[in-house]
Amino acid sequence: MEATELPIFRDQLLDRRQKLEAAAAGPIPEVARLLQEVDAALGRLEAGTYGLCEACGDPVETSRLLADPLIRVCLDHLTRSEQRALEQDLELASNIQRELLPKRDAPLDGWSVAYRYQPAGPVSGDYCDLIPGNAGETYFLIGDVAGKGVAAAMLMSHLSAMLRTLISIGLPLDQLMERASRVFCESTLPAHYATLVCGRAHPSGDVEICNAGHPPPLVIGADGVTRIHATGLPIGLFCSEQFSSHTVRVSPGDSLLLYTDGVIEARNPAGAEYGMARLCALAASVADMPPAALVDALVRDVAAFRGAPPLQDDVTMMAVRRL
Repeated sequence: MEATELPIFRDQLLDRRQKLEAAAAGPIPEVARLLQEVDAALGRLEAGTYGLCEACGDPVETSRLLADPLIRVCLDHLTRSEQRALEQDLELASNIQRELLPKRDAPLDGWSVAYRYQPAGPVSGDYCDLIPGNAGETYFLIGDVAGKGVAAAMLMSHLSAMLRTLISIGLPLDQLMERASRVFCESTLPAHYATLVCGRAHPSGDVEICNAGHPPPLVIGADGVTRIHATGLPIGLFCSEQFSSHTVRVSPGDSLLLYTDGVIEARNPAGAEYGMARLCALAASVADMPPAALVDALVRDVAAFRGAPPLQDDVTMMAVRRL
């Protein structure tokens, strides 16, 4: 475990100890045992053994420690009952994530949208959403929470709920992103942040886009493929970030393609990355396709490039076309 991560866990443990001490005067029988576990974890921090499996000495998975800093063994040394409980938790988390995805048949004013959401494991840290605005516009969002596993999936759910609430207020796009970044920063650990693209599409064809540290969306049209580069840092990196947006005009028949880094960072058996150049070439070759066909073409091309190995990162893509 990186030394820079240890203060995060120490702060978590000390905060838990303070809350447990405050609860110790009450009639909760579990408090004394939990206090002992917290003190034991603080003792392992002082001894330099925190985060090491007590059964084999290998590092415990960081994502699990972030979710529960009292964990003492790695996944390989869970008891059978602990393994069953973990499997049930992952299945529940996976079901919740699927329910958070946008409905594929949602009516949109002047736009057609298709997406593909491929977790590398049972749960994903990728974020994908379509949200109707208050004045006939449509918000489309795609993002990627730092980290993997259950901790990243929990943060993705937090991000989804937060953005839906902020969008309902009707803030200007730059203010929306600033508030989202501040809330995310203040409500998560210092190591947590998310890249995010938020677009607001109007029936007129004007699309206002803010890109917070995310791989550039592509505008695919008769004039070729244009990239929309980031104009800000990832949200939650700092609590006082500022963002800017710009507006593009999307003509009838033109499309926007959004994706997470699992697309361009996919590797073939020789270790080469899929990359932006191949993505732009593929986008240009399918410019006339409707969103569902465009997404399917990209899925097939990435799969052909990768070959047989299992996914190493979550893959999400979304195509938005003006009708």
